[in-house]
Amino acid sequence: MTELMPPVVSVQPLTALSEEEQMFQAAAREFAEKEIGPHVAQMDREGVFKPELVEKFFEQGFMGIEVPEAYGGSGGTFFMAILAIEEFSRVDASAGVVIDVQNTLVMNAIQRWGTEAQKKAFLPRLASNTVGAYALSEAGSGSDAFSLETRAQEDGDYYVLNGRKLWITNAKEAGLYIVFASINRELGYKGVTAFLVERSFPGFSIGKKEDKLGIRASSTCELILEDCRVPKQNVLGEVGKGYKVAIETLNEGRIGIGAQMLGVARGAFDCAARYARERKQFGKPIAEFQAIQFQLARLATEIEAARLMAYNAARLKDARQPFLKEAAMAKYYSSQVAEHVASEAVEILGGCGFTKDYPAEKYLRDSKIGKIYEGTSFMQLQTIAKAVLGRT
Repeated sequence: MTELMPPVVSVQPLTALSEEEQMFQAAAREFAEKEIGPHVAQMDREGVFKPELVEKFFEQGFMGIEVPEAYGGSGGTFFMAILAIEEFSRVDASAGVVIDVQNTLVMNAIQRWGTEAQKKAFLPRLASNTVGAYALSEAGSGSDAFSLETRAQEDGDYYVLNGRKLWITNAKEAGLYIVFASINRELGYKGVTAFLVERSFPGFSIGKKEDKLGIRASSTCELILEDCRVPKQNVLGEVGKGYKVAIETLNEGRIGIGAQMLGVARGAFDCAARYARERKQFGKPIAEFQAIQFQLARLATEIEAARLMAYNAARLKDARQPFLKEAAMAKYYSSQVAEHVASEAVEILGGCGFTKDYPAEKYLRDSKIGKIYEGTSFMQLQTIAKAVLGRT
């Protein structure tokens, strides 16, 4: 009796890229190395992101990767945005988060929840000359995301917003902000509403810029809303459904943070491997010692696992398949890997790694934020646990 053999199935590795994706990745890598690389140390030292770099991001199409060409964007995919974030972050995590917030949070929210009028009004600007920011967090609203103090009171054809937002990425450079406020605190999360707030609106201002441990060039500021009048047509999604806008957008954003931390890990690893080939002890490069070889081998394995998680989550998102668990896993694991790889890189460089003459210590400082923003590691673990245990 002839034994039936299962059909041969060609499995495409998650890390395999199409020709178009390879070309895009190579272009992003070259741009990051040539245009961003020379300014990284100065921007980190001064805590300021160069405006001319942001202009180049727009010129090269990196600020509207997934936006359809009909709205002035590049007409790419979410996966391509993830590739760009990774390559930028490999050179500078601050640059990575600039395009991350723009593409995975602001653009995605407007494309999914915006009216046609809102898309026509804002997407062309965001793809060509306007930085976006995403304003959810407050002093008392972090992991408990919807305990908002910011209020929105109806007044004729407007909503009047009052409150303060904290930890807002891209705040200094942005011209448009997605601001979350409550129309009625007694309604709890069902009172949360998302608003498209322009920088020019009366009553809106930028407050204190945070002096941070890492991603220092990325602006992280307070937003102040004092009787800020927002037209009703600037409500994003439905009134009282801002919690849905926030949650579902952040699920996508977590893949972006996973890509950012993947880039940080790659940058730190490259720094360590390069140093190990050049640094000589006992008459030979330290890369020839088995202890260093095994150390780098373990780190390379962790990076590849993080890459698979981030790419898988992005592929699922593009395929319109469920990706909640995978996004949480990608963010959680990539942030763990980035911190570990960066810490090991500092040790491989020894005393040099502890100085600012080498980039290893910056990668370590930049890695820490991955466990904190867009949902702490504990929140990711909670999401993963609910998914694997079948709880709602």
